[in-house]
Amino acid sequence: MHVEAIYHRSTDSYCYAYDDRTVHIRLRAKKGDLRTVKALYGDKYDWDRTAKEKHLHKIASDELFDYWQAELTPPHGRLRYAFELVSGTRKLWYTEQGFTERKPQDPLSCFDFPFLWPSEVLKPPEWVKRAVFYQIFPERFANGDPANDPAGVRPWEQDDPGPHDYYGGDLQGVLDRIDYIQSLGVNAVYFTPLFEARTNHKYDTSDYLRIDPHFGDAKLLKRLVQAFHDRGIRVILDAVFNHSGFWFAPFQDVLEKGEASAYRDWFHIDDYPLTREPRPSYRCFAFESHMPKLNTAHPQVRDYLLDVAQYWVKECDIDGWRLDVANEVDHGFWRQFRRTLKSLKPDLYILGEIWHDAMPWLRGDQFDAVMNYPATEAVLQFFAKGEIDAETFSYQINRLLASYPQQVNEAAFNIVGSHDTPRLLTVAGDERKGMQAALFQFVLPGTPCIYYGDETGMQGGADPDCRRPMVWDPQRQHAQLLDFYRRLVSLRKSHSALQEGSFEWLYARARQLVVRRTHASGHVYVCFNHDAAPAHLVFDVDPHVSPVPVWGNGVVQMVEKEANVTLPPFGWHVLIAVAGSD
Repeated sequence: MHVEAIYHRSTDSYCYAYDDRTVHIRLRAKKGDLRTVKALYGDKYDWDRTAKEKHLHKIASDELFDYWQAELTPPHGRLRYAFELVSGTRKLWYTEQGFTERKPQDPLSCFDFPFLWPSEVLKPPEWVKRAVFYQIFPERFANGDPANDPAGVRPWEQDDPGPHDYYGGDLQGVLDRIDYIQSLGVNAVYFTPLFEARTNHKYDTSDYLRIDPHFGDAKLLKRLVQAFHDRGIRVILDAVFNHSGFWFAPFQDVLEKGEASAYRDWFHIDDYPLTREPRPSYRCFAFESHMPKLNTAHPQVRDYLLDVAQYWVKECDIDGWRLDVANEVDHGFWRQFRRTLKSLKPDLYILGEIWHDAMPWLRGDQFDAVMNYPATEAVLQFFAKGEIDAETFSYQINRLLASYPQQVNEAAFNIVGSHDTPRLLTVAGDERKGMQAALFQFVLPGTPCIYYGDETGMQGGADPDCRRPMVWDPQRQHAQLLDFYRRLVSLRKSHSALQEGSFEWLYARARQLVVRRTHASGHVYVCFNHDAAPAHLVFDVDPHVSPVPVWGNGVVQMVEKEANVTLPPFGWHVLIAVAGSD
């Protein structure tokens, strides 16, 4: 037994409350080392009467480790626990004090989950699990009101945007195209910033309480949100609270008055007078002098931004905030943000933009979820770039899923492209590869988001090229791809297994994959051949259900409880098994 590889601690993804009654415990061990893992658990004050044992099941493996999990119900809300580890003929017990050959007799030597407080359980809004998002970059989606266009707008058909170009997209354009958005089947939209700013992307806010005049006004936004709600579509907005814009009135006051400004502590000033070159004398987003960093630890800044966040929820009934550069804002601010906003609207979705391991923000006191960029990179490495094989890909996804509590994975914001990254089809260079990447995105636990135009086959390199004007001419749209996305959205919304079911790999070899999502309502099997040659896959299915091929371009034969699937180059197939279908 390789005890040096065994790891557990009573926090984060290794021990957490999943709901008001259930605690999940996990253990990491060297891959293939442990034959069984069992938990001994009970109430520390009533150990003799409450102590029970339960086997852990292996939920995932990566290159180095296996990850085991059990779902426990703490008696009286309290939980002490230890692990029985079996490898070959050797058996050890693992407690907070280390490893021993003797079964623990004193619960105080065990790991401790002191008490399950329902108020501390991370509970992302239930609607998020069933959501399919559509991301809109307003300046490039549709121009519905030429009267509010900025000077020098470019013709919509010129699809080579520069960093400072304008095309005239606005909220009226979104309202004019709302039937199209509804026709995709999506039930949530995410807008990049709408508030007054001096750039086309609006991440340099000059007035947090005013819709940018090039987009419309608050009255129009309110009407647009209501129109989406009437169609069963939720709306989340982008909050840029890490930094303001250069033309934000408080910053202009500091620029004018220096140390005498009442707002000097709203920002992080290194030296006076303020200078922009060669590097700013004040802290910024990156070193962009037009985006001065806000001091969110300052009480006045905190109150101001919390008022802003509440104002738009009250004024327009939005359903969530996506938080820009969320990892560079102090944790205290986000804790107060959650308390304030959730008291106003309990099912508000709080989504952080974090590109790395985000566990410190996902402990129930800050965010509901983060943008799942680590999964994005793994998906692109396998499906779009061909840089890794199926087994390595499965390890990357497994390691990621094991890094977070289950409810975090269920609410993760899964993307394969955004306004900050090259377009999926440009990276993939082959629509079949792009379709496979999108299909996997919709199979992965979490809520998928389509970046505007991906469904019509839009191309684009790195920013600003990924922000081309939306293609509305049917002759330039990819009709087959559009139909694919509509069916993909329908598939996701129609099956609970894809919304909250367990996730497991049945096959991950060479360049072929089979994934199963399992729920009480049934199973979904998805097969991929990410190879230029045909492939034949054979895998076992659950003996209690009978999968039926429902969508794809392969040939499926069922031989007793074994699936034989033949797939063409870069082919895929989806099989559905409804509970009780045998």
